[in-house]
Amino acid sequence: MADEGDVLTNLNPNPQANGADTQPVAGVISQYVKDLSVENPKAPESFSWKSQPEMDVQFNIAANTVNDEVTECELKITATAKTAEGVAYIVDLSFCGLVGMRNMPEEQKHAFTYAEAPRLLFPFARRVIADATRDAGFTPLLLDPIDFNGLYLNRLRQKQAEEAAAAGSAPVGDTPPTSDEG
Repeated sequence: MADEGDVLTNLNPNPQANGADTQPVAGVISQYVKDLSVENPKAPESFSWKSQPEMDVQFNIAANTVNDEVTECELKITATAKTAEGVAYIVDLSFCGLVGMRNMPEEQKHAFTYAEAPRLLFPFARRVIADATRDAGFTPLLLDPIDFNGLYLNRLRQKQAEEAAAAGSAPVGDTPPTSDEG
């Protein structure tokens, strides 16, 4: 039998009533394909093309507040394979996750929504893209991992630099003359 002071039996020395938790918590509640479009515009000719396709992959992250504690995080991915002969395929995916966040400051919620949630959702979106290209008759497109945290931090720095530049001095030529310059 464990002693009263045992670490394993006394994990929370100040228990609170059910529902009165105040610790920050965040996690993915659910994930789903919101929209998926696969185009194979030049089939069946595209299956006999010999040239290597040029890939264009575009990403975007969006968020929609569902309620005070739940946000829908949306990964939008468009992959286009083009060759000299034409477009082989286009895959448009909107992959979403419902993210629950409670007892977190706004800046942490923002970081979780735009960096951590996409990082958690991406492997599943990557699989959907691979399956869609395979099912369209092509080699599965296996997207490289993405550093969403690094992208988020770079975007924050860029936004801060833009705001600092906008708040700085007025552009040359736009300052009104002083009474001495008249």
